[in-house]
Amino acid sequence: MENHVNITFLGASGVVTGSKFLVETSEKNILIDCGMFQGIKEIRELNWKDLPIDVSSIDVVLLTHGHLDHVGYLPRLVKQGYHGKIIGTGPTLAIAEIILKDSAKIHEEEAAKANDEKFTKQKPALPFYTVAEAERTIGLFQVEMGDKWIGLSEHISYRFQYNGHILGATFIELDVNSKRFVFSGDIGRNDDYLLEDPKRPEWADFLFIESTYGNKLHPEEDVEQVLTDIIIETLHKKGNLIIPSFAVERLQTLMYILWKLYQKNKIPNIPIFVDSPMGNNVLNVFRQFPKWHKLSDSDYNAMCNHVNIIQSYKETWETIDDKRSKIVIAGSGMVTGGRVLTYLQQLIDKSSTTVLLVGYQAEGTRGRQLFDGAHEIRFSGKYHPVKATIKHIESLSAHADQGELLHWMGAIKNIPEKVYLIHGEPAALDAFRVKITNTYKWHVHIPKLNEVEKLRI
Repeated sequence: MENHVNITFLGASGVVTGSKFLVETSEKNILIDCGMFQGIKEIRELNWKDLPIDVSSIDVVLLTHGHLDHVGYLPRLVKQGYHGKIIGTGPTLAIAEIILKDSAKIHEEEAAKANDEKFTKQKPALPFYTVAEAERTIGLFQVEMGDKWIGLSEHISYRFQYNGHILGATFIELDVNSKRFVFSGDIGRNDDYLLEDPKRPEWADFLFIESTYGNKLHPEEDVEQVLTDIIIETLHKKGNLIIPSFAVERLQTLMYILWKLYQKNKIPNIPIFVDSPMGNNVLNVFRQFPKWHKLSDSDYNAMCNHVNIIQSYKETWETIDDKRSKIVIAGSGMVTGGRVLTYLQQLIDKSSTTVLLVGYQAEGTRGRQLFDGAHEIRFSGKYHPVKATIKHIESLSAHADQGELLHWMGAIKNIPEKVYLIHGEPAALDAFRVKITNTYKWHVHIPKLNEVEKLRI
């Protein structure tokens, strides 16, 4: 019997963020991921539009991992009428809970501030979602194990497979009437400091693969040596090293590397401050799920004891006022919000300051502006001159590069009927399309936002 499957690309199509893919079948309607758009204003504004589908018809949401651009739209989905289960691995849902509560609190605070200071076009400014809405959403979470097939209906089952990237991250294999749909999520890297190598899919009739670095190879740089040099230079300048960091994985990796450098006598005992309430909560997730990472209990405890974990906003200001040379790791990684803004407002106009960017900087973010050499930067409506030295380490990226993506696909034994490139900016998508076509001779398609693909299976 011929069946139809419709795939609607509701996000991460032509852009990196906003991951949402609706799979409609005769038995179940499944949403893979439910993330927020991030980056330039034009893209961020898409978040405020209701989805162009009947949300109440979705039966289940499956999450590849807990990052905001994969889970941050969930409370809006619930507000629009979704009331089914939201399924992911244990660490994914633990991280998603932290991220949703934290971002809801920030949304509420930013709306209140915008109303108080009257720098809003909305009257009044409203939070994107509230803490109460986030908590209602978390009430729908259901944990499933990785590596086992789980039935959704008579002819549909799915499996989560370990994917590196961040704690709990997976790719999703979805079998519909004996056809396999593989959603890559975000693919991690081999030889990660904290995580095992990603597993690789062995069969895919329809492959949906991320392309964030589809046009790049990460540089072969010695991260430990680069960090050592930057820290020694910071000490010579009697300045501060500010590292805007993603709270999930990147922050813990930096803590681990800095602890290791001190252990190896590569760097002196420079004070290290970690200022990320969300990052602290994610540290607890590492403690909670030891089988999902490489750290032993003793290494975990020693790493945590080596840094000063800031607990309050009062301590943030005490750290800024501390005259010693120091390292501050603070959220957020693309300098879009969080505690790092407080440090940069005070220190970015000093030539003794170094700002180290350690991951992907989306178009339209302050991190991207700094990376591109902006001479001034805007915080809360005011411009600040950039006199700090801006550095960048790309090889700490948690995303596979072009070569690693091709390797990940290389375990697929069949020829997929179609490969869909998602999670990429246009230049990366097109370069990766050409590379896959030349390497594997597979049929590759770059979907547009809200495109509907009708498949006969």
